[in-house]
Amino acid sequence: MTAEVAVALPAFVLVVLLGLGALGAGARAVRMQDAAADAARALGRGDSTAVAVAAVAATSPTAGLAVDRPGELVCVTVTDRARIGVIDLPVQGRSCALTGGR
Repeated sequence: MTAEVAVALPAFVLVVLLGLGALGAGARAVRMQDAAADAARALGRGDSTAVAVAAVAATSPTAGLAVDRPGELVCVTVTDRARIGVIDLPVQGRSCALTGGR
């Protein structure tokens, strides 16, 4: 092994690990968006808040849920944290649905 490879290999491994962590954070953000959509649809149908909380908890037990009802809509924001190595990033998903179940 040459000296150049010995110096470049740790940097290459670090870049690959950070890239994989970023992909994981992106996948978590997509899951948060899906959970928000499921919860918003459930609340829009007139289901209880417990159903929406269960939909979010099935995706991530540590996720937070916030509900907003502007006019004829019910909007849900789901927030969680994604870790990329030592970096802790917030991720969130937001979705709205018409309130037709009342």
